[in-house]
Amino acid sequence: MSELLAPAGNIESLDAAIGEGADAVYLGLKSFNARMRTANFAWNQFEAAVSAVHRQGKKIYVTVNTVCEENETERLYRFLSYLNKVKPDGLIVQDFAIIRMCQEFFPDMELHASTQMNVESAAAANILAKDGIKRVVLARELGLDEIRAIKAEANTELEMFVHGAICVSESGLCLFSSYLGGKSANRGMCTQACRRFYKAEYPEGSKQGYYFSPCDLQLIDHIPDLMEVGIDSFKIEGRMKSAEYVGSVVAAYRYVMDHWKEDKKGAIAAGKRMLASDFARSKTDYWYGFKDLNEGVEKAGEKILNPDQAGGTGIYLGKVSAVKRAPAALNAALRETSSGGESVDEKEVQLAIISGGSYDPDPGDSIRLHRKDDTGRVSHKVRSVEIDGKGKRWLDIPASCSVGDDAYLLQIKSMSKRYQRVLPNDLTPFRKQPLDEKLPFLDLTPIKKGELNFLPEGVYVQVSSLADAFQAQAFHPVRLIAEYNSDTKTELLSGKTVLPLSKKSVIISLDPFCAPEQEKTLQSELAHLVTDGFFTFTVNNIAHIEILRRIQNESGKQINMIAGSYLYTFNRWAVSWLENQNIEAFIMPYENSKKNLEATFDMQVRQRVIVPVFAYPALFRIRFKLPENYGFTYMSDKENEEFKIVSSADGSFVMPEMPFSLLDKTDRLSQAGFKRLLIDFSRIKISKNQVKSVTASMIKKQPLADISRFNWKDGFYSARQIEEFKAGNERAKAERLSQKQSTAAQSNGRNKKPHRSGKRK
Repeated sequence: MSELLAPAGNIESLDAAIGEGADAVYLGLKSFNARMRTANFAWNQFEAAVSAVHRQGKKIYVTVNTVCEENETERLYRFLSYLNKVKPDGLIVQDFAIIRMCQEFFPDMELHASTQMNVESAAAANILAKDGIKRVVLARELGLDEIRAIKAEANTELEMFVHGAICVSESGLCLFSSYLGGKSANRGMCTQACRRFYKAEYPEGSKQGYYFSPCDLQLIDHIPDLMEVGIDSFKIEGRMKSAEYVGSVVAAYRYVMDHWKEDKKGAIAAGKRMLASDFARSKTDYWYGFKDLNEGVEKAGEKILNPDQAGGTGIYLGKVSAVKRAPAALNAALRETSSGGESVDEKEVQLAIISGGSYDPDPGDSIRLHRKDDTGRVSHKVRSVEIDGKGKRWLDIPASCSVGDDAYLLQIKSMSKRYQRVLPNDLTPFRKQPLDEKLPFLDLTPIKKGELNFLPEGVYVQVSSLADAFQAQAFHPVRLIAEYNSDTKTELLSGKTVLPLSKKSVIISLDPFCAPEQEKTLQSELAHLVTDGFFTFTVNNIAHIEILRRIQNESGKQINMIAGSYLYTFNRWAVSWLENQNIEAFIMPYENSKKNLEATFDMQVRQRVIVPVFAYPALFRIRFKLPENYGFTYMSDKENEEFKIVSSADGSFVMPEMPFSLLDKTDRLSQAGFKRLLIDFSRIKISKNQVKSVTASMIKKQPLADISRFNWKDGFYSARQIEEFKAGNERAKAERLSQKQSTAAQSNGRNKKPHRSGKRK
């Protein structure tokens, strides 16, 4: 029987999920999870939740699905040690470091590979299975036939998303939010930049729209087929959604799963009626229904993208047009009824007028506020509505919101249910917290004599077409990296293509997406290339490791594997796991910083690292071509930052118009031991002017005009800093309230007049 897995972003959502019949829930704590902006669970709440859910015969999984920097690994180790003591039923993970740590210290911990690991094939699932991963969460850009093929060959359980918000980018491969301000999606800080309002440059002039705002996934029609395939767990997205939303969606899918065998059409129809209260974005079944891969690439964009759809969720209520202080009694009552699981945003309210929509929220309705600067979204249940003398409706909203924020209706009161509380009222018995255990030091694999002969010091140049390979010779590269794509594969496989360097000096870079059909074809093609004399490959999907291992075993030839930038190596424990998979070298992820790179790789192993110093990195990658009416190549945001769009048979890519560059820092990198430098011209044509400007920047040690350093200088926007900032705000608010109360008491004492008897003369 398939499992129904529901989100629990807070205590109320946990109650709703269990109350409507979910078999399991997944939740996050205050660290290392991909939804840092939701309330999440405190230590005692989580410990109590594990106990309570287990008493009901249900399961509970914890999201530890972000990548961590080297200086966070000790905190990660302590966190894992804590989880090992509390014993949830599994951890949902993205960072290879967690697999490596659990192998070493917590072998009994059940691990599930997050969708952020970009698992799209049995090859990827099976390499993880060999290292103890029990379940993989499949990438969302897969169709029914592809899922069926994976199930037939995978040695793991399969979990898949069936309802809720989806990313337009291929799973785990989005750098957009990180590029715009260090708020990495891989660190739980995504600002959903893809859903913003953009100005596109068409031949006939500028047009505006939400060009990359995807519809929400809804696979309720396909549940019977997927149950027959044997999917182990159906997952609902929504850790930032209201409890009402969670309850209604769980109820709908529970009904279909329980009744489809007796009446398939009737069960699906009933489930859809239940979903009528899901006030979210328009719906899509995404990659379902296409006859083959090519049709999906051509048409999926029309099914998932809705340029007229705002980035928020729910029915549009308008904008916050005015705010004022809420009565003290309202905030006092809010604190008295607080369960302790609310976010900082929900612990103090203000009154606001919302203008421009077609519905006026009432007390008990659930709304979502989308901050105008895209710094976040917060769900809120309206508690009070006041009508002033001018007939204006003032309702309570979180105090952190402001004029100009957008508001959306998530649920109306009449659709709300009261659920039995899962957690006990008394949480005092639950006292476990992470302790101060020390993480044992980990040395990376020392370099043997002659081991890195395939990786000489010098400049590496990456190109997307073999024609550009000859232009790249202007940089005198020690190695040429050729992307393996729809344009280059025919030429490479022909065996007749003339290259500017010997085949031993050419590295083949593999595409990060590897679906079942591609897996089988790719193995045959790569075996041909190895026979033809190509021995070094950049792997960007863990499936590639398994495929190349098979080829090496069958051919008896030594194959060199380099971890590409999409196999995230932000700490030495992740590096160590990849070393154990026969990875010999690493291309630095574009999101990385100088400080973290040096902390991860000690001086004696920096010969293994290739550092990108120039690129137009793909900010997000999409599996499909853009719809035909997307007839533009350039777009810009409200800050007038420009982006370029490339759409081809290999999918679509959104790239910055301004390049990432460290060209003027190459001497410093070399002095620090990083002597293998990558100039990446992927998806752009090399021009003579570019050759001149790039070369001049390297020689003169002067930065190019209009460049981005990405996160190189300042590093990631730290989720821990946000935690500390929120906690500090909460303490400050409590102190201010205490001071106000004290001042008011003193003032009342001073102003109180003594009672005088008798008449005044």
